[in-house]
Amino acid sequence: MRRDTILRKNASQMFKKLRGTDWVVERMYQVLSQGKRAFDSLMLELGQMVAEAIMYIDREEVAGPDYFPFKPEIQKWASQQGSVFIGDRKIVVEHPRLRGPRGEMGLRSYEELKKPGVFSEELLGKVLRGLSARRYHQTVVDAAQAIGISASSISRHIVEATARKLMAFRERDLSDFKPFAIFVDTIHRGGEAFMVALGIEVGGKKRALGFWQGATENHVICEELLADLERRGLVLSKRILWVSDGGKGIVKALRERFSKKLIHVRCMIHKSRNIQKHLAKRYRKEAHRRLKTALEQNTYSDAKQMLEDFEKWLRKINESAAESLREAFEELLTLHRLKVPGLLRKTLWTTNPIESMFSTVRDCERNVKRYRGSKMTQRWLAAVLLHCEEGFKRIKGYTDITTVVAAIEAEQAGDPQQVRPAA
Repeated sequence: MRRDTILRKNASQMFKKLRGTDWVVERMYQVLSQGKRAFDSLMLELGQMVAEAIMYIDREEVAGPDYFPFKPEIQKWASQQGSVFIGDRKIVVEHPRLRGPRGEMGLRSYEELKKPGVFSEELLGKVLRGLSARRYHQTVVDAAQAIGISASSISRHIVEATARKLMAFRERDLSDFKPFAIFVDTIHRGGEAFMVALGIEVGGKKRALGFWQGATENHVICEELLADLERRGLVLSKRILWVSDGGKGIVKALRERFSKKLIHVRCMIHKSRNIQKHLAKRYRKEAHRRLKTALEQNTYSDAKQMLEDFEKWLRKINESAAESLREAFEELLTLHRLKVPGLLRKTLWTTNPIESMFSTVRDCERNVKRYRGSKMTQRWLAAVLLHCEEGFKRIKGYTDITTVVAAIEAEQAGDPQQVRPAA
């Protein structure tokens, strides 16, 4: 017979001796009749037994056996009721006590089992995945020994976990992040505007860099955001490619900082929407098709020619729509000027990467019915942004980033002939 099979059989026999055959049969019947819920309740009960056993072993290690104490001045002192965390549940246990020369002595095992930190992190993860704090008690085991799962208790643990996330996010060192492109956009939550920066490093990985809160999207808030990124070690050079929806506050702050050296990409989707707002409904679909087709061209000359044709078509219909296109003409062609390859260009010609992150923020916060102050909105935003990072993947076309970086450096040096043509 295999050794592991023998160990399992011995464990089964010891378990029956520990609690009695009747108790084992009763629990087996409950599992068979009630399914997983009864099994979870059994696991909770076993967890209580294991926790109490660990604490008694700990006391034995400190004080020694009853018949051979290590130190006469340390005495075992009965037990009292306490509580510990088993996974994400708080349960009642019998807590053994020790007394020394100076009175009550704490057990290290009991102090460790009482820590709710891991529970708070697990709970926050569940809430971010859509679990309502008010309904949390419906998801845990309905056992007599389960305590601390009221709505107020759950909310308190969430506050603790999100506060730690906010501190970690706001103080995170960014000196090791080598930015290739930075997306800047604003999300509105609880009646406030939060300007957020999402970075793409030269290796193609994304990271939520920071956010700044304000009443509206304006250039002052953008400047504060950029200053905060620099405070935490991020180097904002003139060789970074900036992507935005064209908001005047963001563009003004970037132009004041980088002047003519600014490398700015205007989001194609937002510009298309702006143009369509000037047009009658029968022209909107065609306008979007023409703009998209122009920007899908591989060379700067072809894309520029098609945009000029598109502008002529717009002027026959609506002068305001044509002026809206002309206002962002060169910013729409930035990627073509730098000869960014097609696959990487599709990632950079819209604000979709940061908009996708905002979609996750809204999804994770859908159970937040009311924001109680600025601190709460910031705690939640930091927690969700860090949660988003766990699902980030390398952007498509990241292998071409080094080529684009060389093109940017050549343009900044005033020698565009050094730029290698795109494949």
